[in-house]
Amino acid sequence: MARKVFKYRGYTLEELQQMPLDNVIQLFPARQRRSLKKGFLPRQKKVLEKIRKIKKEGDKGGRPKIIRTHCRDMIVLPEMVGMTFGIYNGKEFVDVQIQPEMIGCYFGEFAVTRQRVQHGDPGMGATRSSMFVPLK
Repeated sequence: MARKVFKYRGYTLEELQQMPLDNVIQLFPARQRRSLKKGFLPRQKKVLEKIRKIKKEGDKGGRPKIIRTHCRDMIVLPEMVGMTFGIYNGKEFVDVQIQPEMIGCYFGEFAVTRQRVQHGDPGMGATRSSMFVPLK
């Protein structure tokens, strides 16, 4: 069985990477298109510069270089596919490997800021009234 080829709005990943950025932006959903039409913010430009610098240097080490960023409103572009980003979630940097399916999404979608609440068992110290319960 032939492996399914990734396509974004009818274009393969290679075609998207060869396309000028303006043409790629026209393929994005409205929210991303409007955001990118205003231009990149300084912090987003900094992330793009780091990406292009790492791409230019090539693969020198062996393990992939992780780009750490607080920029959760950066939109995943085709040139980012295959790279690893450390996206800040308010407490720590979450390592995210960029896949082709992530194109057009925001970084913040992949580093969840809220954790699931797991309450402990009720017992001593669980409530204010338990202060007055004598120990066994």
